[in-house]
Amino acid sequence: MKQTKQSSAFPSRLSMVAVACQIACLGMSSAYAQQAATSNDPVDSKQVTITGKKVGMGLMVQENAPKARSTITAEELAKQRPTGNAYEALELMPAVNSYNYDATGLFGGGLTLRGFNSDQIGATINGVPVNDSGNFAVYPQEFVDQENTCTQFVTQGSTDVDSPQIGATGGNFGITTCDPSKEKRFRVMQTLGGLNLSKTYMRYDTGLWSDGKSRFFISASHAQADKWKGEGGAKRDHVDIGFRTDFDKFNSINGTILYNRAINQNISTFNLADLNKNGYYYDYSTTFIGHAAPTPGKAGSDPSQANADSFYKLTQNPFENVIASATAKFRIGQDTDVKIIPYYWYGYGNGGVQQKLVSESSFLNQATGKNTASVDLNGDGDTLDKVIVANASVTRTNRPGVTASVTHNFENHQVLAGFWYERATHEQFGPMVLVDANGNAADIWLKEGRVLRPDGTPYQSRDWKTISTGYQFFLQDTISMLNDKFTLNVGLRAPTMKRDFTNKPNEGAGIGYNISKSYSELLPQLGARYQIDNNNQLFASLAKNMKAPPNFVYATTSNVVIVNGQATMPVDVKAETSYNLDVGYRHQSDKLTGQFTVYAVDFRDRQATAYDPISNTSSLTSVGKVKTKGFEVELGNTPVNGWSFYSSVGYAKSEIQDDLVVSKTATLPTAGKQMTLTPTWKAGLSAQYETAVWYTRLKAKYTGSQWATMTNDELVPGYTLLGLDAGYQFPNTTWFKKPTVRLSISNLTNEKYRNPSSFNVTNALPYGTAAAKGVFYYLGAPRFTSVTFSADF
Repeated sequence: MKQTKQSSAFPSRLSMVAVACQIACLGMSSAYAQQAATSNDPVDSKQVTITGKKVGMGLMVQENAPKARSTITAEELAKQRPTGNAYEALELMPAVNSYNYDATGLFGGGLTLRGFNSDQIGATINGVPVNDSGNFAVYPQEFVDQENTCTQFVTQGSTDVDSPQIGATGGNFGITTCDPSKEKRFRVMQTLGGLNLSKTYMRYDTGLWSDGKSRFFISASHAQADKWKGEGGAKRDHVDIGFRTDFDKFNSINGTILYNRAINQNISTFNLADLNKNGYYYDYSTTFIGHAAPTPGKAGSDPSQANADSFYKLTQNPFENVIASATAKFRIGQDTDVKIIPYYWYGYGNGGVQQKLVSESSFLNQATGKNTASVDLNGDGDTLDKVIVANASVTRTNRPGVTASVTHNFENHQVLAGFWYERATHEQFGPMVLVDANGNAADIWLKEGRVLRPDGTPYQSRDWKTISTGYQFFLQDTISMLNDKFTLNVGLRAPTMKRDFTNKPNEGAGIGYNISKSYSELLPQLGARYQIDNNNQLFASLAKNMKAPPNFVYATTSNVVIVNGQATMPVDVKAETSYNLDVGYRHQSDKLTGQFTVYAVDFRDRQATAYDPISNTSSLTSVGKVKTKGFEVELGNTPVNGWSFYSSVGYAKSEIQDDLVVSKTATLPTAGKQMTLTPTWKAGLSAQYETAVWYTRLKAKYTGSQWATMTNDELVPGYTLLGLDAGYQFPNTTWFKKPTVRLSISNLTNEKYRNPSSFNVTNALPYGTAAAKGVFYYLGAPRFTSVTFSADF
């Protein structure tokens, strides 16, 4: 089997990380009890709900869940670059394989968890599901300002029983925002860095109101940066609002409104042939190829151009979204508590490459369902030409929902029961606007100036409406036995997802049709924890998870075929399910916290989604059964004479069980091969020295080699990234409190590396009649430095 040779430009440094981890472990073994240094998080640390002490500089907390779970706190987030996103914050965890498209975090990134792709992992913010309601994708740069985040957690093996998920077979990660401070305060932060990076952040906390129960905060930020290769950049405006009212110890209401508006130029992806031809820093064209001179009465065409060479101004990704939620907790009896979380999610935007060459005579004639209508796009008096326009896939989502639960304690039982419901209206359409002589689209949001068909309706490269109605009943009994030394969790989730998909006649599919499908499963969970003594515990969990198919499987660009004017699905895609088993040991003392977990994952009907960046289409198939086994180790300590360490090691072996049938005449040899984007080895290390006024820390992340294709015919070399963070807090003055300066340097050694842009590419080489697929990569950004100044007033 042919493998991509590991280039010297992508060296592996596993041995270096292994030695560093051993040094860290030796240092931690001599640790003695000491309280963690004061956190610089934006609110009172008492408001962060954490079990036990923070250790390992906020990269780890002491856990008591009867399952594998990892948490980072605001103490760690405060040391990271303020423009960073949720994926970057999790990068040192042993189960997480994450990367950013750039060093700032403003452009987004990718993540896999134990071999699960991000669209197989449930994501929540304050209990609100934020996976895309159509395809379950996650966009980490959109959610919340990092300065307002108090914790991020990952449950590696299974979702929590009350998690509002219908598309999570690989666990979930969650973000919890900080409550308003009890003290009145105004905070200002300014970040400056290379590539014209700038982020201005301001937050005002009212402190407790006169009633002594209520508090409020509002924050706003503006961030921008240039791309690290090519022209263009990112601009992001963000507003977070939060309130909290504590009526008493058991009754409270708190809520947030998180608003984000961003306009990014895409960072290009290229295959290995492109890299060899054009070099590491090649990107989209900086010159618009232009429109052809008018040829009245004669057929003409604007110059043709490959997607990879599109004009950078026509590769923008504008998006706007709002996440609003509230959490109400009430005690209705001595042993009974109720929690209700209503929420609303709105989003609008588009992305990808907008530059398209369109024929003036290829507009939809709605009377015939064929693209035979004509429109003069370049104003030369005829409809014989091909013209460059701006066209992209627009998504508009309105998504209300609610989760309600009741917890009742009796004898040695704690029973949790509840219900989740949401109705997401997901509109996906493809309007077109004109492009001027300088390559500027009439409206990058594709709202104003839309090109119309002769009948007055707008051109649409697609026109879908999906109403996804999801609901779930859940029940869990937590039983304490042997004087609370042994805890048993027995839970059941019963999710249902109904997809109601409507294709309105459009230039991509001239026939209108409707498909409705429902998916439901019973998902049992079993967890156990045994407390050996005050410092040591064993835990185990077994859970079944489910993911409904994404909505695009009902489109003609994917799995639907029109036969005699009727929409049919030759292959009825099944819901994906998985069984996840965790068995682990925790040591949690004043000196040292460690967790060791062995896990096994058994996939059934695993879905594989392949995205083609050239045709801008996605298709889905079933890979069948996939088995993954591995182990994870985390170690962290409380500071010892100012020194603290965190280290992690993860091992994963993923194996596809069956060959993949891709057509009537072609089968790909995938049986026995490893799943994509699942590095066998991953390791992380953070070593820090901290005093009362300053700190410095070095962190290292090793990502082992991983396969880019399911046939294992293109290998991605491993790489190691080093980062340096430092900070100094000046004395308070009459005007300033906690004036602080922080330094962040990423990719300290200027490493060159790459990560596949798609999780589900089947083969890079041809096999019989199965043609080779394109394998595209995001390249790693070079060394990057930023400085952040902050102060309270």
